[in-house]
Amino acid sequence: MQSVKEWAQMNFGACELGDKRRTDRLVRVAEQVANNPSASLPNQLELWSDLKAAYRLFDCEDVTFEAIARPHRELTKQLAKGRTLVIGDTTEINFGRFREIDGVGPTGNGTGQGFLLHNALMVHAETEEILGVAGQTIHYRKEKGQSEKRLTAPERLKKKNRESEVWGKVIDDIGPPAEGNSYVHIYDRGADKFEVYCRLLQQRGNWVIRVCQTHRCVLVGDAEEEMQLQEYLPKLKHLGSYTLHLRARPGQAARDAQLEVRVGHIKVPRPKHVSPWVRKLMPSPIPMTVLEVVEVNAPKGVKPIRWILFTSLPVATFKDAWTIIGYYELRWLVEEYHKALKTGCRTESRQLKTASRLEALVALTSVVAVRLLKLKSLARTAPEVPAQRVVPGVWLKMLKLARKNLNRVHDLTVGQFYREVAKLGGFLGRKGDGDPGWITIWRGWEKLNMFVFVASRLQPNKNCG
Repeated sequence: MQSVKEWAQMNFGACELGDKRRTDRLVRVAEQVANNPSASLPNQLELWSDLKAAYRLFDCEDVTFEAIARPHRELTKQLAKGRTLVIGDTTEINFGRFREIDGVGPTGNGTGQGFLLHNALMVHAETEEILGVAGQTIHYRKEKGQSEKRLTAPERLKKKNRESEVWGKVIDDIGPPAEGNSYVHIYDRGADKFEVYCRLLQQRGNWVIRVCQTHRCVLVGDAEEEMQLQEYLPKLKHLGSYTLHLRARPGQAARDAQLEVRVGHIKVPRPKHVSPWVRKLMPSPIPMTVLEVVEVNAPKGVKPIRWILFTSLPVATFKDAWTIIGYYELRWLVEEYHKALKTGCRTESRQLKTASRLEALVALTSVVAVRLLKLKSLARTAPEVPAQRVVPGVWLKMLKLARKNLNRVHDLTVGQFYREVAKLGGFLGRKGDGDPGWITIWRGWEKLNMFVFVASRLQPNKNCG
């Protein structure tokens, strides 16, 4: 793993902020923020002069969300080789209801304030390595007037700056893959829109998207018989079965779910009501495969698992279907990314007082969150890799000083390093505890970063990462 200084220079050193001194300042701020991700700006920036300089930086007209985040997104796309998953979702950045912030919009049920942040996380399809964020956009909801009438479907689709447009904006922002590579976009039900499929086709992207609307009309067979999707689902071909172990959740015991996989081939015609962009495009019906994963013999009182997926990838065998299902099951990684952004970086606790300043800071923390998620992901995908290959030596040294039981351990693995950091934050690490949660992880990181910081001051000529 890179030192924090190297990471900051790589991700922010190419930002065009109207003045090289601003870029240099951003790199220094990024380094300090990454050293203590969950702290407030006054605690992250050591000196009052540094804090004032950061406030001035975020107040500059040229220091925008796009200017800060763009270089990282371009770096991420350069890392995409072979087949890459693009896992997208929207999260609310809610700064609370009682603060005075200029320029933000309503969140939640209207009582919060902030904006929506739509992210597309790139993950290597085979290794599940986190590459970074390849596309982002911010959307502000408008205040709803009491006298505002309820719009019909055609009226909603004609509106400019629709919330649903975030999917297309990010797909176009990412663009097509380089020659010889491919993207597979993984989305939940919010993306099940005809316009999204059109955008993906234009950008040469494949997809695995969970179906939201089973009452839509589809075309089936060589004769292209029109019927509702829900009428076609019982006719799908059975491909195979598998068992999925479900961990215990509040109000629900752990269980092994028996799942059947079924497949069919359809075309999705243009709906009656579409946006002006789709109408101008005049698209033909879009061919795709429909996969249904359904739980059989579910326990009484338990809602059976049921996924219906649309994909542009070919599915002829159970192995093909298993691959598609595996891609969709990785969708949780973007949710983990949002946890890193909100819990690990405490993005919603930032106290800046204008939307433009908060946007700039969120651009910074969104890249810091990728760094945090990468280490957690590495502990999951390659836990047996020696930690000294990817973790700066001073981190290992400080961890061993902080955790006395590690003095006899010669070579920590990445998995062991990760769990020991969490134990610094209160994780007990008992046999049945599973993986540590975000709160204990970041408490541990705060302590370890403090030890590393002290070590850097005791040895000022050493690069302590």
